Amino acid sequence: MKIRIKGNTIRYRLTKSEVEKFCETGYFKEQTEFETTLFSYELKARKEIDKLEADFDNNTVTVYFPEADSIEWATNNIVGFNSIYKTKTGKELSILIEKDFVCMDETVEDQTDNYPNPKA
Repeated sequence: MKIRIKGNTIRYRLTKSEVEKFCETGYFKEQTEFETTLFSYELKARKEIDKLEADFDNNTVTVYFPEADSIEWATNNIVGFNSIYKTKTGKELSILIEKDFVCMDETVEDQTDNYPNPKA
């Protein structure tokens, strides 16, 4: 799972096997180990919501995903989900969760588990 953060925007991209695992378990997590701190980012299915929500606590970015949408995401044609989440302070946080497609340009990263690019 890749994370991209810019300003008040969070974007996760998941490979095919990551989407499948998330849909099976309702949870997926990645970690980056720094010298003094472990940074984590995770995706959690939640029953009581109908759109994406997010929080940051204990060095972890958590995006909450509506459980109803997670059930068939691995097997349907929906590329991703996005929403604008209003924080308790009234700020807007843009959240995007999507399937990771093979890049059209040359890249050195392993893309064997990515979804086929529909533009290829």
